[in-house]
Amino acid sequence: MGSFAGQSEITVSQGIRMMFYVLHPNETSFKTLEEVPDYVDKATIYFIIMLTLEMIVSWAWKGHTIRINDGLASLFAGVMSRLPDVAFRGTEIVSYIYVWKHYRIIELPWDSPWTWWLSYLGVDFAYYWFHRLAHEVNIFWAGHQAHHSSEDYNLTTALRQSVIQKYFSWIFYWPMAFFIPPSVFAVHIQFNLIYQFWIHTEFINKLGPLELILNTPSHHRVHHGRNPYCIDSNYGGTLIIWDRIFGTFVPEKEKVIYGLTHPINTFDPFHVQIQHCIHIWNTFWETPGFFNKMSVIFKGPGWGPGKPRLGLPEEIPQVTGEEKPYNPQLPLHLQLYAVMHFLLMIAVYIHMFEAKLILTPITLLVRTGYILLTLTSLGFILEKRPKAAFLETSRCLLFLLLQKYSYMTTDFPYLLLISEVIFSLCIAVWGLKALKDVITQSKKQE
Repeated sequence: MGSFAGQSEITVSQGIRMMFYVLHPNETSFKTLEEVPDYVDKATIYFIIMLTLEMIVSWAWKGHTIRINDGLASLFAGVMSRLPDVAFRGTEIVSYIYVWKHYRIIELPWDSPWTWWLSYLGVDFAYYWFHRLAHEVNIFWAGHQAHHSSEDYNLTTALRQSVIQKYFSWIFYWPMAFFIPPSVFAVHIQFNLIYQFWIHTEFINKLGPLELILNTPSHHRVHHGRNPYCIDSNYGGTLIIWDRIFGTFVPEKEKVIYGLTHPINTFDPFHVQIQHCIHIWNTFWETPGFFNKMSVIFKGPGWGPGKPRLGLPEEIPQVTGEEKPYNPQLPLHLQLYAVMHFLLMIAVYIHMFEAKLILTPITLLVRTGYILLTLTSLGFILEKRPKAAFLETSRCLLFLLLQKYSYMTTDFPYLLLISEVIFSLCIAVWGLKALKDVITQSKKQE
């Protein structure tokens, strides 16, 4: 999702309706792209409120809350997916503007409700085909698989986005640029994304007649399932009609087991993002023959020599309903530690986006590097990796060093003072742990 220059305020009513795509053309039509609000940014507070409500309902209804490790891994992916937007406007918008400026055939009126509704349908139709090919073409799946890697299904899963997916999705929206103004497209590409947040939940059952037209939590649960009956189905963004038309609709039946057919068993943010790229690379070189190598890239993830394009359905691993998600046991205090440091990092992350026009390129680069280091280090802690103590000690030292040279300024000066105390204590604790690990390892080698 790219950034937009528009800073128009939206009312609470508009904010709530925005989450469900229930806004009128008159209140979301703009003449220029610069006037279009950054709706995704303005939706952040509503994401947080809905996440909090889901956690409360989960605790009150099921007696437990969202798994911290899996939930954080999803948030890690969400943060990583937006980091390129600090320096670059979204590929979807940039490419769309280029086609519009150079190749448009006609210019539909930006303030017409007909243009608004045509854009709504066009974005969702293009999304269906992009999403479908993201599952059916291996190189596209390499980007999209990150979103499906969670073995839980809740609102944090909606935020588990891919870093690389956005660099091929833009192709599917190009035809609209021949006649739909960029300002209209920019509204709907955001709303289509925002709508898909609330459908990532298990707490909303079927919605009656709406199930015939809209993509709903029930339909999307199937899409995220690894049960054989769930594979390659329900690709719609806001509408389910495309799946019904093109034969990819599957209703929810028995209990859905979530995640990839071959779970990756990691919370390492980089591994979550690129593990399938590595798999394709290795498979490409191991597969004999030029055309077979090309098939590794452009046919389905389940393809192999002698198999149909999308692989053999009987090779999809069966599920029993008793599968246990990857869940390394971590003491509660370390889980809370990971949450606290993630929130401290988010303060830096939010300020970076808000102030990116006045921050120097070197500051943006340094902060981006620190954020990536934080996500990696917290991932190591969640997995109890052997190098976690050393990496966390280094991260905390780096934070204090960057703060000393004014790379970590925020709108909350007291937060920096509190952070200085917290990080100093963390260096002492993790430093001792790292030293102990070194001594233990040395004794083992003797």
